Amino acid sequence: MYRRPDRRQQEFESFYLPFGGSLDPNNRWVRLATIIPWEWIEERYAKLFASTGAPGKRARMAVGALIIKQRLGVSDEETVEQIRENPYLQYLLGLSGFSTEAPFEASTMVHFRRRLSAEVLGEINEVILAAERDEHSKESEPSGEESDSEDDEGEEPENRGQLLCDASCVPQDIRHPTDMGLLNDAREATEAAIDVLHAERTDGSRKPRTYRHNARRDYLRCAKNKKLTRKTFRKERKKQLQYLRRNLSHVQQLADEVGLSHLPRSLYRKLLVAGEVERQQRQMHETGTHRTDGRIVSLSQPHVRPIVRGKARTAVEFGAKISLSVADGFTRVHRISWEAYNEGGDLPSQIESYRDLYGYYPQSVHVDRIYRTRENRRYCSGRGIRISGRPLGRPPANAEIRKATERQIREDERKRVEVEGKLGEGKRCYGLDRVPAKLKATSESTIAMAVLVMNLQKLLRDSFALLLYLLTFALKRRHHPQDNRQALMPA
Repeated sequence: MYRRPDRRQQEFESFYLPFGGSLDPNNRWVRLATIIPWEWIEERYAKLFASTGAPGKRARMAVGALIIKQRLGVSDEETVEQIRENPYLQYLLGLSGFSTEAPFEASTMVHFRRRLSAEVLGEINEVILAAERDEHSKESEPSGEESDSEDDEGEEPENRGQLLCDASCVPQDIRHPTDMGLLNDAREATEAAIDVLHAERTDGSRKPRTYRHNARRDYLRCAKNKKLTRKTFRKERKKQLQYLRRNLSHVQQLADEVGLSHLPRSLYRKLLVAGEVERQQRQMHETGTHRTDGRIVSLSQPHVRPIVRGKARTAVEFGAKISLSVADGFTRVHRISWEAYNEGGDLPSQIESYRDLYGYYPQSVHVDRIYRTRENRRYCSGRGIRISGRPLGRPPANAEIRKATERQIREDERKRVEVEGKLGEGKRCYGLDRVPAKLKATSESTIAMAVLVMNLQKLLRDSFALLLYLLTFALKRRHHPQDNRQALMPA
Protein backbone atom coordinates (compact mmCIF):
# COMPACT_ATOMS: atom_id res chain seq x y z
CA MET A 1 0.00 0.00 0.00
CA TYR A 2 0.99 3.65 -0.28
CA ARG A 3 0.37 6.41 2.23
CA ARG A 4 0.39 9.87 0.77
CA PRO A 5 2.17 12.46 2.88
CA ASP A 6 -0.17 14.66 4.90
CA ARG A 7 2.07 17.66 4.32
CA ARG A 8 4.08 19.10 1.49
CA GLN A 9 7.83 19.02 1.14
CA GLN A 10 9.79 20.58 3.97
CA GLU A 11 10.55 24.20 3.23
CA PHE A 12 14.08 24.92 2.14
CA GLU A 13 14.75 27.38 4.97
CA SER A 14 13.55 24.95 7.66
CA PHE A 15 15.69 21.98 6.60
CA TYR A 16 17.36 20.88 9.84
CA LEU A 17 21.15 20.67 10.05
CA PRO A 18 22.47 19.41 13.41
CA PHE A 19 25.83 21.13 12.93
CA GLY A 20 24.26 24.53 12.25
CA GLY A 21 24.14 26.72 9.17
CA SER A 22 21.84 26.31 6.18
CA LEU A 23 21.84 24.77 2.72
CA ASP A 24 23.17 26.70 -0.25
CA PRO A 25 20.19 27.67 -2.46
CA ASN A 26 22.43 27.61 -5.56
CA ASN A 27 23.50 24.00 -5.02
CA ARG A 28 22.79 21.79 -8.03
CA TRP A 29 20.68 19.33 -6.02
CA VAL A 30 18.60 22.12 -4.49
CA ARG A 31 17.97 23.67 -7.89
CA LEU A 32 17.15 20.24 -9.30
CA ALA A 33 14.51 19.74 -6.61
CA THR A 34 12.70 22.86 -7.82
CA ILE A 35 12.50 21.62 -11.42
CA ILE A 36 10.93 18.21 -10.87
CA PRO A 37 7.08 18.09 -10.65
CA TRP A 38 6.89 16.20 -7.36
CA GLU A 39 3.14 16.58 -6.86
CA TRP A 40 2.33 15.00 -10.24
CA ILE A 41 4.82 12.20 -9.58
CA GLU A 42 3.20 11.59 -6.19
CA GLU A 43 -0.22 11.15 -7.81
CA ARG A 44 1.12 8.81 -10.51
CA TYR A 45 3.26 6.81 -8.10
CA ALA A 46 0.36 6.17 -5.71
CA LYS A 47 -1.54 4.32 -8.48
CA LEU A 48 1.19 1.66 -8.63
CA PHE A 49 0.37 0.30 -5.16
CA ALA A 50 -2.37 -1.99 -3.92
CA SER A 51 -4.80 -0.95 -1.19
CA THR A 52 -3.33 -3.39 1.35
CA GLY A 53 0.13 -4.40 2.53
CA ALA A 54 3.09 -2.66 4.10
CA PRO A 55 3.43 1.04 3.25
CA GLY A 56 6.02 1.83 0.61
CA LYS A 57 8.60 4.58 0.39
CA ARG A 58 7.57 8.00 -0.80
CA ALA A 59 7.61 8.78 -4.50
CA ARG A 60 10.13 11.59 -4.02
CA MET A 61 12.51 9.21 -2.26
CA ALA A 62 12.21 6.57 -4.98
CA VAL A 63 12.61 8.91 -7.94
CA GLY A 64 15.29 10.99 -6.23
CA ALA A 65 17.38 7.94 -5.36
CA LEU A 66 17.33 6.72 -8.97
CA ILE A 67 18.27 10.20 -10.21
CA ILE A 68 21.23 10.32 -7.81
CA LYS A 69 22.45 6.88 -8.86
CA GLN A 70 22.19 7.68 -12.57
CA ARG A 71 23.78 11.11 -12.26
CA LEU A 72 26.73 9.96 -10.15
CA GLY A 73 27.18 6.65 -12.00
CA VAL A 74 27.66 4.57 -8.85
CA SER A 75 26.32 1.27 -7.53
CA ASP A 76 23.25 0.85 -5.34
CA GLU A 77 25.39 0.47 -2.21
CA GLU A 78 27.41 3.57 -2.99
CA THR A 79 24.22 5.51 -3.71
CA VAL A 80 22.91 4.77 -0.22
CA GLU A 81 26.25 5.81 1.30
CA GLN A 82 26.27 9.06 -0.66
CA ILE A 83 22.74 9.83 0.55
CA ARG A 84 23.68 9.04 4.15
CA GLU A 85 26.65 11.43 4.05
CA ASN A 86 25.26 14.34 2.01
CA PRO A 87 22.53 16.70 3.35
CA TYR A 88 21.80 18.06 -0.13
CA LEU A 89 20.93 14.57 -1.37
CA GLN A 90 18.68 14.06 1.63
CA TYR A 91 16.91 17.30 0.82
CA LEU A 92 16.36 16.06 -2.72
CA LEU A 93 14.74 12.92 -1.29
CA GLY A 94 12.28 15.03 0.70
CA LEU A 95 13.66 14.45 4.21
CA SER A 96 12.95 17.09 6.85
CA GLY A 97 16.50 17.19 8.17
CA PHE A 98 19.96 15.68 7.98
CA SER A 99 20.44 12.22 9.47
CA THR A 100 23.45 9.92 9.54
CA GLU A 101 21.22 6.85 9.17
CA ALA A 102 20.48 5.42 5.74
CA PRO A 103 16.84 6.03 4.72
CA PHE A 104 16.59 2.57 3.10
CA GLU A 105 18.60 -0.52 2.27
CA ALA A 106 20.57 -0.84 -0.95
CA SER A 107 18.35 -3.73 -2.10
CA THR A 108 15.38 -1.34 -2.11
CA MET A 109 16.82 0.29 -5.21
CA VAL A 110 15.85 -2.83 -7.18
CA HIS A 111 12.22 -2.42 -6.08
CA PHE A 112 12.35 1.25 -7.11
CA ARG A 113 13.49 0.28 -10.61
CA ARG A 114 10.85 -2.43 -10.90
CA ARG A 115 8.05 -0.12 -9.83
CA LEU A 116 9.24 2.89 -11.83
CA SER A 117 9.18 1.19 -15.20
CA ALA A 118 10.29 2.72 -18.48
CA GLU A 119 6.67 3.61 -19.22
CA VAL A 120 6.23 5.51 -15.94
CA LEU A 121 9.54 7.34 -16.35
CA GLY A 122 8.55 8.19 -19.92
CA GLU A 123 5.38 9.82 -18.60
CA ILE A 124 7.41 11.83 -16.10
CA ASN A 125 9.71 12.93 -18.92
CA GLU A 126 6.70 13.99 -21.00
CA VAL A 127 5.31 16.08 -18.13
CA ILE A 128 8.65 17.86 -17.69
CA LEU A 129 8.97 18.54 -21.43
CA ALA A 130 5.35 19.74 -21.62
CA ALA A 131 5.99 22.20 -18.79
CA GLU A 132 9.13 23.45 -20.54
CA ARG A 133 7.21 23.78 -23.81
CA ASP A 134 4.48 25.84 -22.10
CA GLU A 135 7.09 28.19 -20.64
CA HIS A 136 8.78 28.54 -24.03
CA SER A 137 5.48 29.20 -25.82
CA LYS A 138 4.51 31.90 -23.32
CA GLU A 139 7.78 33.73 -23.97
CA SER A 140 7.73 33.36 -27.76
CA GLU A 141 4.00 33.97 -28.38
CA PRO A 142 3.46 37.59 -29.51
CA SER A 143 -0.10 38.01 -28.23
CA GLY A 144 -3.06 35.95 -27.16
CA GLU A 145 -5.38 37.45 -29.74
CA GLU A 146 -3.50 36.00 -32.72
CA SER A 147 -3.50 32.48 -31.28
CA ASP A 148 -7.23 32.72 -30.54
CA SER A 149 -7.98 33.77 -34.09
CA GLU A 150 -6.00 30.86 -35.45
CA ASP A 151 -7.90 28.42 -33.24
CA ASP A 152 -11.24 29.90 -34.35
CA GLU A 153 -10.38 29.38 -37.97
CA GLY A 154 -9.62 25.71 -37.31
CA GLU A 155 -6.69 25.67 -39.69
CA GLU A 156 -3.67 23.45 -39.26
CA PRO A 157 -0.86 25.45 -37.61
CA GLU A 158 2.22 26.03 -39.69
CA ASN A 159 5.19 23.73 -39.25
CA ARG A 160 7.86 24.90 -36.85
CA GLY A 161 10.99 23.54 -35.29
CA GLN A 162 13.32 20.69 -36.11
CA LEU A 163 13.17 17.02 -35.18
CA LEU A 164 16.32 14.88 -35.01
CA CYS A 165 16.01 11.08 -34.90
CA ASP A 166 18.46 8.23 -34.55
CA ALA A 167 18.82 4.76 -33.03
CA SER A 168 21.58 3.02 -31.12
CA CYS A 169 22.35 -0.07 -29.08
CA VAL A 170 22.72 0.10 -25.30
CA PRO A 171 25.11 -2.71 -24.30
CA GLN A 172 24.44 -4.84 -21.25
CA ASP A 173 27.09 -5.61 -18.65
CA ILE A 174 27.68 -9.22 -19.67
CA ARG A 175 30.72 -11.27 -20.54
CA HIS A 176 31.48 -11.40 -24.24
CA PRO A 177 29.55 -14.49 -25.35
CA THR A 178 31.05 -17.48 -27.11
CA ASP A 179 29.39 -20.76 -28.03
CA MET A 180 31.77 -22.81 -25.90
CA GLY A 181 31.44 -20.49 -22.92
CA LEU A 182 27.66 -20.57 -23.14
CA LEU A 183 27.60 -24.37 -23.31
CA ASN A 184 29.94 -24.53 -20.34
CA ASP A 185 27.67 -22.26 -18.27
CA ALA A 186 24.63 -24.34 -19.20
CA ARG A 187 26.44 -27.56 -18.30
CA GLU A 188 27.46 -26.20 -14.89
CA ALA A 189 23.87 -25.14 -14.21
CA THR A 190 22.60 -28.63 -14.96
CA GLU A 191 25.27 -30.14 -12.71
CA ALA A 192 24.18 -27.88 -9.85
CA ALA A 193 20.56 -28.92 -10.43
CA ILE A 194 21.53 -32.61 -10.35
CA ASP A 195 23.31 -32.09 -7.03
CA VAL A 196 20.28 -30.42 -5.46
CA LEU A 197 17.74 -32.91 -6.76
CA HIS A 198 19.81 -35.96 -5.86
CA ALA A 199 20.11 -34.70 -2.27
CA GLU A 200 16.29 -34.90 -2.02
CA ARG A 201 16.16 -38.59 -2.93
CA THR A 202 15.43 -40.90 0.00
CA ASP A 203 15.70 -44.34 -1.61
CA GLY A 204 19.51 -44.38 -1.52
CA SER A 205 19.88 -44.45 -5.30
CA ARG A 206 23.23 -43.82 -6.88
CA LYS A 207 23.95 -40.31 -8.09
CA PRO A 208 23.93 -39.98 -11.90
CA ARG A 209 27.34 -39.61 -13.47
CA THR A 210 27.97 -36.21 -15.07
CA TYR A 211 31.65 -36.51 -16.09
CA ARG A 212 32.07 -32.92 -14.95
CA HIS A 213 35.84 -33.15 -14.57
CA ASN A 214 36.29 -34.44 -18.12
CA ALA A 215 33.88 -31.83 -19.45
CA ARG A 216 35.72 -29.03 -17.66
CA ARG A 217 39.07 -30.28 -18.97
CA ASP A 218 37.75 -30.44 -22.55
CA TYR A 219 36.31 -26.93 -22.28
CA LEU A 220 39.54 -25.40 -20.95
CA ARG A 221 41.59 -27.11 -23.64
CA CYS A 222 39.38 -25.54 -26.28
CA ALA A 223 39.06 -22.13 -24.62
CA LYS A 224 42.81 -21.72 -24.16
CA ASN A 225 43.66 -22.73 -27.70
CA LYS A 226 44.73 -19.57 -29.54
CA LYS A 227 44.75 -21.23 -32.95
CA LEU A 228 41.48 -23.13 -32.96
CA THR A 229 40.58 -24.55 -36.36
CA ARG A 230 37.02 -24.96 -37.50
CA LYS A 231 37.28 -28.74 -37.47
CA THR A 232 38.59 -28.77 -33.89
CA PHE A 233 35.89 -26.34 -32.77
CA ARG A 234 33.10 -28.51 -34.17
CA LYS A 235 34.59 -31.55 -32.49
CA GLU A 236 34.83 -29.86 -29.09
CA ARG A 237 31.39 -28.28 -29.36
CA LYS A 238 29.92 -31.69 -30.12
CA LYS A 239 31.48 -33.02 -26.91
CA GLN A 240 30.00 -30.19 -24.85
CA LEU A 241 26.61 -30.78 -26.45
CA GLN A 242 26.80 -34.44 -25.48
CA TYR A 243 27.71 -33.59 -21.89
CA LEU A 244 24.85 -31.11 -21.69
CA ARG A 245 22.33 -33.45 -23.28
CA ARG A 246 23.26 -36.23 -20.84
CA ASN A 247 22.85 -33.89 -17.88
CA LEU A 248 19.45 -32.71 -19.10
CA SER A 249 18.23 -36.28 -19.36
CA HIS A 250 19.39 -36.91 -15.77
CA VAL A 251 17.57 -33.79 -14.62
CA GLN A 252 14.39 -34.99 -16.30
CA GLN A 253 14.70 -38.36 -14.56
CA LEU A 254 15.24 -36.74 -11.16
CA ALA A 255 12.36 -34.32 -11.78
CA ASP A 256 10.02 -37.28 -12.32
CA GLU A 257 11.12 -38.69 -8.96
CA VAL A 258 11.31 -35.67 -6.62
CA GLY A 259 10.02 -32.75 -8.71
CA LEU A 260 11.64 -29.41 -9.49
CA SER A 261 10.14 -27.51 -6.56
CA HIS A 262 13.31 -28.10 -4.50
CA LEU A 263 15.43 -26.01 -6.86
CA PRO A 264 16.10 -22.35 -5.98
CA ARG A 265 14.32 -19.89 -8.23
CA SER A 266 17.51 -18.66 -9.88
CA LEU A 267 18.74 -22.19 -10.58
CA TYR A 268 15.35 -23.25 -11.93
CA ARG A 269 15.40 -20.26 -14.29
CA LYS A 270 18.90 -21.12 -15.50
CA LEU A 271 17.82 -24.72 -16.03
CA LEU A 272 15.04 -23.64 -18.37
CA VAL A 273 17.43 -21.43 -20.29
CA ALA A 274 19.98 -24.27 -20.48
CA GLY A 275 17.45 -26.44 -22.32
CA GLU A 276 16.88 -23.73 -24.91
CA VAL A 277 20.63 -23.15 -25.26
CA GLU A 278 21.15 -26.85 -25.98
CA ARG A 279 18.43 -26.78 -28.65
CA GLN A 280 19.82 -23.67 -30.37
CA GLN A 281 23.43 -24.83 -30.31
CA ARG A 282 22.52 -28.30 -31.55
CA GLN A 283 20.52 -26.78 -34.42
CA MET A 284 23.42 -24.53 -35.46
CA HIS A 285 25.86 -27.46 -35.15
CA GLU A 286 23.77 -29.71 -37.37
CA THR A 287 23.07 -27.06 -40.01
CA GLY A 288 26.59 -25.59 -39.95
CA THR A 289 25.34 -22.02 -39.44
CA HIS A 290 25.94 -19.31 -36.86
CA ARG A 291 22.43 -17.84 -36.79
CA THR A 292 19.17 -18.80 -35.13
CA ASP A 293 16.00 -17.01 -34.13
CA GLY A 294 16.00 -15.57 -30.61
CA ARG A 295 19.62 -16.51 -30.03
CA ILE A 296 20.56 -16.58 -26.33
CA VAL A 297 23.93 -15.05 -25.49
CA SER A 298 23.76 -15.01 -21.68
CA LEU A 299 22.47 -17.69 -19.31
CA SER A 300 21.67 -15.20 -16.55
CA GLN A 301 20.14 -12.62 -18.93
CA PRO A 302 18.34 -14.61 -21.63
CA HIS A 303 16.50 -11.52 -22.89
CA VAL A 304 19.72 -10.01 -24.29
CA ARG A 305 20.18 -10.37 -28.04
CA PRO A 306 23.06 -9.65 -30.44
CA ILE A 307 22.52 -6.40 -32.35
CA VAL A 308 24.57 -6.06 -35.54
CA ARG A 309 25.72 -2.44 -35.77
CA GLY A 310 28.62 -2.51 -38.23
CA LYS A 311 30.57 0.14 -36.31
CA ALA A 312 34.31 0.52 -36.50
CA ARG A 313 34.77 -0.25 -32.81
CA THR A 314 32.64 -3.38 -32.71
CA ALA A 315 30.50 -5.05 -35.35
CA VAL A 316 28.05 -6.63 -32.90
CA GLU A 317 26.77 -5.30 -29.57
CA PHE A 318 24.73 -7.17 -26.99
CA GLY A 319 21.88 -5.26 -25.41
CA ALA A 320 18.73 -3.29 -26.17
CA LYS A 321 18.18 -1.20 -29.27
CA ILE A 322 16.57 2.20 -28.66
CA SER A 323 15.07 4.88 -30.90
CA LEU A 324 15.61 8.49 -29.79
CA SER A 325 14.40 11.87 -30.96
CA VAL A 326 15.76 15.30 -30.04
CA ALA A 327 13.80 18.54 -30.25
CA ASP A 328 14.90 21.86 -28.74
CA GLY A 329 17.78 20.05 -27.09
CA PHE A 330 15.53 17.62 -25.15
CA THR A 331 15.61 13.87 -25.70
CA ARG A 332 12.77 11.35 -25.80
CA VAL A 333 12.83 7.56 -25.99
CA HIS A 334 10.27 6.18 -28.41
CA ARG A 335 11.15 2.49 -28.47
CA ILE A 336 13.18 0.00 -26.46
CA SER A 337 13.50 -3.41 -28.07
CA TRP A 338 15.66 -6.43 -27.30
CA GLU A 339 15.32 -7.67 -30.86
CA ALA A 340 16.96 -6.07 -33.87
CA TYR A 341 14.63 -3.94 -35.99
CA ASN A 342 14.71 -1.34 -38.74
CA GLU A 343 14.50 2.05 -37.06
CA GLY A 344 13.26 3.67 -40.27
CA GLY A 345 9.74 2.48 -39.49
CA ASP A 346 9.64 4.56 -36.29
CA LEU A 347 9.82 7.94 -38.06
CA PRO A 348 6.04 8.49 -38.55
CA SER A 349 5.31 7.75 -34.88
CA GLN A 350 8.14 10.05 -33.79
CA ILE A 351 6.76 12.87 -35.92
CA GLU A 352 3.25 12.35 -34.54
CA SER A 353 4.65 12.34 -31.02
CA TYR A 354 6.32 15.67 -31.75
CA ARG A 355 2.98 17.06 -32.91
CA ASP A 356 1.22 15.82 -29.76
CA LEU A 357 3.80 17.63 -27.62
CA TYR A 358 4.08 20.93 -29.51
CA GLY A 359 0.75 21.14 -31.32
CA TYR A 360 2.29 21.36 -34.81
CA TYR A 361 4.48 19.35 -37.15
CA PRO A 362 8.21 20.03 -37.43
CA GLN A 363 9.45 22.13 -40.28
CA SER A 364 12.31 19.71 -41.02
CA VAL A 365 13.36 16.22 -39.95
CA HIS A 366 17.07 15.42 -39.75
CA VAL A 367 17.87 11.70 -40.04
CA ASP A 368 20.46 9.43 -41.57
CA ARG A 369 20.14 7.33 -44.70
CA ILE A 370 18.22 4.39 -43.22
CA TYR A 371 15.24 6.66 -42.47
CA ARG A 372 15.01 8.11 -45.98
CA THR A 373 12.76 5.46 -47.48
CA ARG A 374 10.16 6.24 -50.12
CA GLU A 375 7.35 5.67 -47.61
CA ASN A 376 8.87 8.14 -45.14
CA ARG A 377 9.50 10.66 -47.90
CA ARG A 378 5.85 10.47 -48.99
CA TYR A 379 4.72 10.78 -45.38
CA CYS A 380 6.80 13.91 -44.81
CA SER A 381 5.89 15.44 -48.17
CA GLY A 382 2.17 15.04 -47.46
CA ARG A 383 2.55 17.07 -44.25
CA GLY A 384 4.85 19.76 -45.58
CA ILE A 385 7.90 18.43 -43.72
CA ARG A 386 11.32 18.68 -45.32
CA ILE A 387 13.43 15.57 -44.77
CA SER A 388 17.19 15.96 -44.70
CA GLY A 389 19.55 14.34 -47.15
CA ARG A 390 19.94 14.25 -50.89
CA PRO A 391 16.61 14.28 -52.79
CA LEU A 392 15.71 11.51 -55.17
CA GLY A 393 16.32 11.85 -58.90
CA ARG A 394 19.04 13.49 -60.91
CA PRO A 395 20.82 16.61 -59.68
CA PRO A 396 19.34 19.86 -61.04
CA ALA A 397 20.93 21.17 -64.22
CA ASN A 398 21.15 24.73 -62.90
CA ALA A 399 24.52 25.22 -61.23
CA GLU A 400 23.24 27.72 -58.67
CA ILE A 401 20.37 25.46 -57.61
CA ARG A 402 22.76 22.51 -57.39
CA LYS A 403 25.16 24.46 -55.15
CA ALA A 404 22.29 25.63 -52.95
CA THR A 405 21.12 22.03 -52.61
CA GLU A 406 24.59 20.89 -51.60
CA ARG A 407 24.82 23.68 -49.01
CA GLN A 408 21.44 22.63 -47.59
CA ILE A 409 22.56 19.01 -47.37
CA ARG A 410 25.73 19.97 -45.47
CA GLU A 411 23.77 22.25 -43.15
CA ASP A 412 21.24 19.49 -42.39
CA GLU A 413 24.04 17.06 -41.62
CA ARG A 414 25.63 19.54 -39.21
CA LYS A 415 22.33 19.88 -37.39
CA ARG A 416 21.86 16.11 -37.25
CA VAL A 417 25.11 15.80 -35.31
CA GLU A 418 23.22 16.95 -32.20
CA VAL A 419 21.39 13.65 -31.85
CA GLU A 420 24.71 11.80 -32.21
CA GLY A 421 26.05 14.02 -29.44
CA LYS A 422 23.10 13.12 -27.21
CA LEU A 423 23.82 9.43 -27.69
CA GLY A 424 27.47 10.05 -26.88
CA GLU A 425 26.54 12.09 -23.82
CA GLY A 426 24.29 9.32 -22.56
CA LYS A 427 26.99 6.71 -23.00
CA ARG A 428 29.84 8.79 -21.57
CA CYS A 429 28.10 10.47 -18.64
CA TYR A 430 24.89 8.63 -17.78
CA GLY A 431 25.70 4.92 -17.96
CA LEU A 432 24.27 4.00 -21.35
CA ASP A 433 27.61 2.55 -22.42
CA ARG A 434 27.06 -0.48 -20.16
CA VAL A 435 23.82 -1.14 -18.27
CA PRO A 436 24.54 -3.05 -15.02
CA ALA A 437 20.92 -4.08 -14.32
CA LYS A 438 20.21 -7.79 -14.64
CA LEU A 439 16.48 -7.98 -15.31
CA LYS A 440 14.70 -6.91 -18.47
CA ALA A 441 12.37 -4.48 -16.69
CA THR A 442 15.09 -2.91 -14.55
CA SER A 443 17.35 -2.50 -17.59
CA GLU A 444 14.62 -0.65 -19.46
CA SER A 445 14.02 1.50 -16.38
CA THR A 446 17.73 2.35 -16.25
CA ILE A 447 17.69 3.44 -19.90
CA ALA A 448 14.62 5.63 -19.41
CA MET A 449 16.09 7.16 -16.24
CA ALA A 450 19.31 8.05 -18.07
CA VAL A 451 17.33 10.00 -20.67
CA LEU A 452 15.30 11.70 -17.94
CA VAL A 453 18.46 12.78 -16.11
CA MET A 454 19.90 14.13 -19.37
CA ASN A 455 16.87 16.38 -19.79
CA LEU A 456 17.03 17.50 -16.15
CA GLN A 457 20.68 18.41 -16.57
CA LYS A 458 19.83 20.50 -19.63
CA LEU A 459 17.18 22.35 -17.62
CA LEU A 460 19.79 22.98 -14.93
CA ARG A 461 22.24 24.34 -17.48
CA ASP A 462 19.59 26.57 -19.03
CA SER A 463 18.51 27.93 -15.65
CA PHE A 464 22.14 28.56 -14.66
CA ALA A 465 22.80 30.36 -17.94
CA LEU A 466 19.76 32.57 -17.38
CA LEU A 467 20.85 33.30 -13.80
CA LEU A 468 24.36 34.17 -14.98
CA TYR A 469 22.93 36.51 -17.63
CA LEU A 470 20.74 38.28 -15.07
CA LEU A 471 23.65 38.72 -12.67
CA THR A 472 25.86 40.09 -15.43
CA PHE A 473 23.12 42.41 -16.61
CA ALA A 474 22.50 43.66 -13.06
CA LEU A 475 26.19 44.38 -12.48
CA LYS A 476 26.48 46.14 -15.82
CA ARG A 477 23.42 48.25 -15.09
CA ARG A 478 24.76 49.13 -11.66
CA HIS A 479 28.09 50.40 -12.97
CA HIS A 480 26.82 51.89 -16.25
CA PRO A 481 23.22 53.02 -15.75
CA GLN A 482 23.32 55.35 -18.75
CA ASP A 483 23.91 52.41 -21.14
CA ASN A 484 20.93 50.37 -19.93
CA ARG A 485 17.88 52.48 -20.61
CA GLN A 486 16.12 49.51 -22.21
CA ALA A 487 16.28 46.16 -20.43
CA LEU A 488 16.62 43.40 -23.00
CA MET A 489 15.82 39.85 -21.94
CA PRO A 490 17.33 36.87 -23.76
CA ALA A 491 15.19 35.19 -26.38
